[in-house]
Amino acid sequence: MVEFVLHIAVTGALLMLVANLVSGIEIDDWGSALLAAFVLGLANAVVRPVLILLTLPITLLTFGLFLFVINGFMLQFSAALVPGVRVRGCGTAIIGSLVLSVLTVLVGMLTGAS
Repeated sequence: MVEFVLHIAVTGALLMLVANLVSGIEIDDWGSALLAAFVLGLANAVVRPVLILLTLPITLLTFGLFLFVINGFMLQFSAALVPGVRVRGCGTAIIGSLVLSVLTVLVGMLTGAS
């Protein structure tokens, strides 16, 4: 349970950093960021696998690059559900999800988490 709460907190902090790095992504406060991190985690656990399965042919045709679009959609979907979080446009969502992914990997490398 502690690991889950810590993961949500770190993801919320990374979302705040992404909002500062990527123009077009706005987060009003820390509460919105933490709620967005929670919703993003739920969306990645429930909705993302279904989308990956449904879009498997296009994902194979693009050699997996369509997964970037799915990740961007997950970020945009989470922003639509959380008040105080705004993502302007699909391109911005894809760039934001890429930045978030890179930051998550870097934090994982620094902390030794898998």
